[in-house]
Parts: sequence; C-alpha cells; structure tokens
Amino acid sequence: MPTAEPHPKAAHRVVIVGAGFGGLECALRLKGAPVQITLVDRRNHHLFQPLLYQVATASLATSEIAWPIRYLLRDRSEVTTLFANVNGVDAANKRVLLEDGDVLSYDTLVLATGVRHAYFGHDEWEPFAPGLKTLEDATTLRRRILVAFERAERETDPEKRAALLTFVIVGGGPTGVELAGTIAELARDTLPPDFRNIDTHKTRVVLIEAGPRVLAGFPDELSAYARRSLEEIGVEVILGQPVTECSADGVVFAGKPLQARTLIWAAGVRASRAAEWLHAPADRAGRLQVRPDLTVPDHPEIFAIGDTVTIADPSGNPVPGIAPAAKQQGRYVAKSIRARLSGKKLPPFRYSHAGSLAQIGKRKAVIDFGWIRLRGTVAWWIWGIAHIYFLIGLRNRLGVALSWLWIHARDQRAARLITQGSSKVAR
Repeated sequence: MPTAEPHPKAAHRVVIVGAGFGGLECALRLKGAPVQITLVDRRNHHLFQPLLYQVATASLATSEIAWPIRYLLRDRSEVTTLFANVNGVDAANKRVLLEDGDVLSYDTLVLATGVRHAYFGHDEWEPFAPGLKTLEDATTLRRRILVAFERAERETDPEKRAALLTFVIVGGGPTGVELAGTIAELARDTLPPDFRNIDTHKTRVVLIEAGPRVLAGFPDELSAYARRSLEEIGVEVILGQPVTECSADGVVFAGKPLQARTLIWAAGVRASRAAEWLHAPADRAGRLQVRPDLTVPDHPEIFAIGDTVTIADPSGNPVPGIAPAAKQQGRYVAKSIRARLSGKKLPPFRYSHAGSLAQIGKRKAVIDFGWIRLRGTVAWWIWGIAHIYFLIGLRNRLGVALSWLWIHARDQRAARLITQGSSKVAR
C-alpha cells in the first residue's frame, strides 16, 4: 500500500481530518508549535455553515461564505493540505486510510469529520427532501426553489400550480426556522414584481415539526415568539406531527397528504463514520463518546471534536453541535498537543456557552445568552453583526453586510441564479 508522507520523520506528525470550524481552529492555533500538520478534507474549501441557508434562499453567493483551505493556510509552511476522502483509521499502526489507497501516518490524530443528514431509517426520502450541509446542497436547493416559481408561471392547471407554490420544510430547529422565514419573505417581498401569471403572495410555506415547539433548544418564550413571528409572515407551523412519507408528490403527516413539489429536510443529522472506524462507543446519532479531554477511549493519541462527538457541558447537558462549540474544542486540542509536547497535561475540556442565535426573518431574530434573552429587531442586528464578525476577510464582511443592507432596504436578493441544469423539473 503506497504511503503519503509529506513531512520529515523527526517532527511530531499531527493529522487533522476535516477543515470545518473545529479542525481549522486547531490547525490555526498550532501555529508556532514544533509539529508538522497534514489537514485532510474531501472538499477544498472551509464553509461558514451558519449562513448556508442564505445561499439556498438566494440571499448570498457561494463565494461569500466559503474560502479555499489552501488560501487560508498559505503562509503556514508546516501545514500540508490534502484534497482527499478518508475512509478509515488503522489505530493500531497509527495510520489514516485514504479512499485512493494512500495512507497518512500520524503521532496525533484529530477527527473533526462533522455530520451528515439522517432520515430516521428512511434514506429513500433523500432524493425528494434534500438536506442542507454543503455548498452543493445549497445551490441544489436554490435551484429547486427558483425553478418551482418559474414552472408555476407556466403552469395552467390550478392544482399543479398550487403544488409548485407549496414549500415544505421538515424540522423546526434553527435551520428549519431560518429557511421557512426566508422563503416566505422571498415570496412575499422580493418576487411579486417579477412574475405576470402567478401571485407569489399565494405561496404556501409549511414548517412541520414532530416536537411540541420550534427551536426546542431555546427558552419557551423565545420559541413561542419565533412561532408567532413565522405565522405573521405567512408560514404555516405544524407541531407535534412527524412526517411519515416523502415523495415526488409531497409529504404525509397525521395521515394526511400535502401536495408539494419542493421539500427540504432539516429534521435530523447523523455523525460521520468516525466511531465505526475506531470501533468506539457512540450514541444513537453515531457521535463518538469521548473522554473529558476529548480523546477517544483507549486511544489517547486520537482526539475527536465538533459534531463528531458527544460530551457533556458543566451542567450535564450535551454540548450543542454549533460552530462556537467546535471552535472551543479545536482550541483546546491545540493547547493539549502543545502541553503534551512540553511534558504537561491540561485539565478536562470545559465548554463555555456563548449564546444561541436564530434569524426568523430579515428584521427579526432570537438570541439566548443565558444571562439575557433578546428578540425582535435588536436581536436581528446583533445576529447580523455577530455573523459578519466571524466571517473571514474584510472583503467578505463588507460584501455580506452590503447584501443584507440591500435586502433590508429594498427587499431584493441579488443571488437569484438558477444553475446546475436547464428549465426541467428540479428532481
């Protein structure tokens, strides 16, 4: 089996699998440490996933929320970036197995492999109800949403037109709420002047949540506010009703079919196969159950972070699968590697919750900082400032800020481009 060995043998070899928030943060924080780093990802870009839904709903362009990994690390001579797919770990021999047959040897391994969509045993639903985790997902959804309006403009059958103008989002977490609100405002505020044969105000946006409330991770009063705000902009919120079928015709819930041509899945995720690679304990969603120092049981040389893992916060609740948590874990692992190389040891990882944020519409959001809870326009401005701050590069910050101000002032979304095909149905 060929071996990819990009670094001198004398250096401590750190292999990081995944260039998401946790993996990239770990690589950045290891700057100046006596290590050689190999960063492996199956995509060539780092993605600011919290704004992915804005690409799907034509508010932002792909280049505004993603950056080439090589560009971000171009000044780090000790870092080698590999565009490759990992399909296993040989922990006994300290090797990462690549899909093409190559292997990467390591002294310390950091797994930051993220999550994928979970359809609760119904993977056959994925072609009809795609999820939103990658840029490819976002541009596919954007195409389906925009093509639905275009086809409705040409459709003469009232029932078929109504189905084309019905959008169903399954799952009432932050992604589902943000998608529902933005699609509703797209139909209500942005598109009406552009069409002649349809009234886009008649668009139905249906948000279906199996649980008793939307934004279940937020306090009750913010969850209730989010629901009211969605309903004020025309979103139909259905609670306590799991979807039992997804097809090309629509969905079934509570034993009733709903005709819809555009379905979006925001109901669940499953961790990558990292636990399977290591034959390690995992929870029901496949997340690795790591030790308090974020190492894999029986493998102190292997760290796992971000959505790949499950670990409790100081209050005993699971650390949420959000960007700030992954970044905190990435920083901790980098410090831990430095400490080990100095013959020291860090205390266990301790998560510090910086707050939860969710946008409802272009002028409303909810924020839970724990010690203070905000909602409405003030929360929306704070939400926007926080997201702009965490973007990479002045150009992207300015570009996103200008795009949002334009949407705020003129209700216009400049990224309404249909790509990846012709005018045929987006199925």
